[in-house]
Amino acid sequence: MSEDESVLGRAAPAPDRTLAWGALPDQVADIRFGDAHAASRPLLAIVHGGFWRPLYDRMHTAPMAAALAAAGWTVASIEYRRIPGDPDASVADVRAALAALPAQVAGRHRGDVIAIGHSAGGHLALLAGLAPTGPLAGVLALSPLADLGMTQALGLSRGAAGEFLGCDADARADLDPARLRSPAVPTTILHGDADETVPLAMSRAYVATHADVRLRVPRGAGHYAGIDPLSPAWTAVVEEIGRFD
Repeated sequence: MSEDESVLGRAAPAPDRTLAWGALPDQVADIRFGDAHAASRPLLAIVHGGFWRPLYDRMHTAPMAAALAAAGWTVASIEYRRIPGDPDASVADVRAALAALPAQVAGRHRGDVIAIGHSAGGHLALLAGLAPTGPLAGVLALSPLADLGMTQALGLSRGAAGEFLGCDADARADLDPARLRSPAVPTTILHGDADETVPLAMSRAYVATHADVRLRVPRGAGHYAGIDPLSPAWTAVVEEIGRFD
């Protein structure tokens, strides 16, 4: 069975606005506004994946963002620096974006923000939840790279962990969610049992040592199901977001 990657190249409506939350080219976010109900719901901030590589950007989560906006949330698709060997830039950017964006779209959400991170973006969202800056109210991690040591040991995506960190994972335990405490905000992991890119075992191991983190396992869902509105697992994604309302 091979992964369904069709969502990565699927067209989506253009964002309503693109905002700069910082001074650098990658410090931007695409904004899609929800309907009148969005004002009473949290802002959804999507942190895209791509194994932290500069080749992958927020465009592949556009179908997800458009679907969530159509379902009644205001959505910010965050871009962040992806510099091999400089992981601190990515970590700092995601934290800064989550803190800055709610005020930039004030009135179009209720004031707080939910970070939704996929794959490598899930790793960054879990880290952001450790010491929240701004109104971060929760984290939903979709098939996250929650264990850098395991990511490196398994050689996922041709050594992506070492490329991202610029060193052995053991040298940056401070960036490894598996070796750190649980996030300080309510956190759920959604990870399909048919994921061939990031093994479900990684999320199971994480929640085994972080008992206050919730795990939901959609049956038959692959790695990209969590960001694909056409996937049968999409209902589970929307339900889990709704738990933060």
